[in-house]
Amino acid sequence: NKYKMKALLTLKQTNIIKATVPVLAEHGVTITKHFYKRMLTAHPELKSVFNQAHQITGHQPEALAKAVHAYASNIDNLGALKGAVERISNKHASLNILPSQYDIVGKHLLLSIKEVVGDAATDDVIDAWAAAYGQLAQIMINKEEELMKTSELKEGGWRGWRKFKVQHTEKESDEITSFYLVPVDGGAVPEFISGQYISVKKFIPALGFEQPRQYTLSDAPNKKYFRVSVKREDSGSVKGVMSNELHQVLTPGVEIDVSCPYGVFVLDHDKETPVVLMSGGVGLTPMISMLTSLVQSKSKRQIRFVHGCRDGKVHAMKDYLNKIVEQHQNVEKVVFYDKVNESDVRGRDYDYEGFININNIKDKVILPDADYYLCGPPLFMLAQSKVLEANGVDPKNIHTEMFGSA
Repeated sequence: NKYKMKALLTLKQTNIIKATVPVLAEHGVTITKHFYKRMLTAHPELKSVFNQAHQITGHQPEALAKAVHAYASNIDNLGALKGAVERISNKHASLNILPSQYDIVGKHLLLSIKEVVGDAATDDVIDAWAAAYGQLAQIMINKEEELMKTSELKEGGWRGWRKFKVQHTEKESDEITSFYLVPVDGGAVPEFISGQYISVKKFIPALGFEQPRQYTLSDAPNKKYFRVSVKREDSGSVKGVMSNELHQVLTPGVEIDVSCPYGVFVLDHDKETPVVLMSGGVGLTPMISMLTSLVQSKSKRQIRFVHGCRDGKVHAMKDYLNKIVEQHQNVEKVVFYDKVNESDVRGRDYDYEGFININNIKDKVILPDADYYLCGPPLFMLAQSKVLEANGVDPKNIHTEMFGSA
């Protein structure tokens, strides 16, 4: 039971952890790949917890390796990891991760370090990592219990999974469909903060076991239903197994397991300063939720909605956005299409051809004290964040949402 929680790391153990940082930089991904293979072989039931698409692509082992490296690098300054702990614990709470599963992870992670690193993983090194893992596990367990308890106690809330059914569906574009979900028990639907997500869990015949996925809620809180807007991926795409399954089988009346809403990428309703919502592709889902919440609350804040997608055929919720802009003088939109089709009309469907270019719309989006919410592919958010900072935006006013293991 070397991986069990210990009260505090000794100075010697802390120094050992810091000394292993170069080893993690060199062998981290090898260790985490070995770890996942080892653990999922010993506990195949956990395949229903971990995203198997991210296992195949290598995203999950890479993300874990970076997380372990960051933890070791900040072992004597854990406050630097607060943001990461918040994001991960919210995701774990949405997946109903149990304290006992931390024991399983700890055991196989330590054994993987020993098996990959070999003789360099001395008893002192393993003892130090057992203590370090125990410390982190307890931090996560405590935070996740706090989150799940809060969800359980709110009106209409619960812990773990709850059966919902599809009330109806709505095609938003050639690729994106919205699913309106209501509780099978007929009970209340809890409030959430725009930007949060739910986990859904379903048996996937192609895999032979259940899989969970997180989908951002794409409507404002309403206490009646949850809405998720899901992109159908290319046929045969590893990352689209769950999304494509939902498109194929989630018809009205079909039931699915759903978590309470979680997530830290949320709209700050307490501010009165401008809001700039920027999205790429299906990343518009939290932005639509935020926009809807703002206009329903009759907010007087200046709101800019900047969206980029391939063309009009895949531009979801276009008519809804246009209607919002028409009805609210404080809302403006700027839409970029990578490539314009013959049926796409400038000024109605889109404003610029090409990728989003902030430098071309500075007068519209570089606003004093504005908060910028970005969602889309990782490279999209990285690029836009850099341009915003180059234009004088304070990094603390730039908020991003990463999907999956990004």
